[in-house]
Amino acid sequence: MNEMARLKGIVDRLRSPGGCPWDLQQTPESLRPFLLEEAHEAAEAISSADPANICEELGDLLMNIHLQARIAEEQGQFTLEQLARGISDKLIRRHPHVFGDGEAKDSDAVRRNWDRIKQQEKGEEGQRSATIRSLPASLPALSRADRVGKMVAEVGFDWPDVDGALGKVEEELSELKDAIASGDGTAIRHELGDLLFAASSVSRKLEVDGEQALIDALERFRRRFEQVDAHLDQQSHATNTKVDLEQLEQWYQQGKLNEQVENRSHDESTGKVGSDGD
Repeated sequence: MNEMARLKGIVDRLRSPGGCPWDLQQTPESLRPFLLEEAHEAAEAISSADPANICEELGDLLMNIHLQARIAEEQGQFTLEQLARGISDKLIRRHPHVFGDGEAKDSDAVRRNWDRIKQQEKGEEGQRSATIRSLPASLPALSRADRVGKMVAEVGFDWPDVDGALGKVEEELSELKDAIASGDGTAIRHELGDLLFAASSVSRKLEVDGEQALIDALERFRRRFEQVDAHLDQQSHATNTKVDLEQLEQWYQQGKLNEQVENRSHDESTGKVGSDGD
C-alpha cells in the first residue's frame, strides 16, 4: 500500500503547478487512446506468459487509471479514493457467498447472483434483462462476436457441439460464394460478416480465444513472410522483373517449413512433442 500511495503522489506531482508540461496538457479524452493501448499491451503481455513483462504493462495501465482519477478530482467529479471505495463496495455486494451468508455452488450460480444483484442496484429487480447486453464500442469485433455468442448460449441458443458450428461455417461460406457470383456488394458484405461470426462460434465451442488465435496466426504469417522478403531483396539486386505468385508461394512455403523444423528442434530440446500443425 505504501507503493500505491507513492504512485498517487508521483501522479499528483506531475499534474501540479510546475509539474510535467505534457501531463498538465492532458484531458480524459486525450488520454483515452493511451488507456486503450496500455490495456491491449497488458493483454498481449499476459499472452506472452512473461511475468516481468506482465508486471510492467499492468503498471502502465495502473498509472493511466491514476492519471484519469487525478484529472477527475481536479474537476470536482470524483477522487481515486471514491473510485476504489466504489469498486470495493460493489465486489462485496455482488459476492454475498464470500462476504455474506449467500450461496453459490459453481461459477454459473455466481453469474446468476451477479446479474440479479446488478438488477436490484438498477431498480430492475424482477425484470428480464435483454439477452444481448451492451458491450464497449471499442471492443474488437472478434471479441465482441465471442461475447455475443456466449450471451445467447446462456438461454440455449447454441449448437450442442462444434460440429453444428462447423456446419454453419460451411453454410455461410456457400452463401458468400452465391453473393460473390451475384456481384451484389451489399450481399457480399452481409454474407462475409455472417461467415466471420460463424467462425467465431467455432472458436467458442472449442474453448479457444479467437482473438488471440488470430493474433498468433498473423504473427506466424509475419515470421514466415520474412523468407519471402529475403528472396525479394536478393531479386531486386539482380533484376527488376516482377516475381509471379507461384514463386512467392514457394518461398512462403519454404519459410513455413523452416519454422516447423525450428519448432521441432526446440520441442525436442525442451522435452515437448508436437508442432503447431499448420
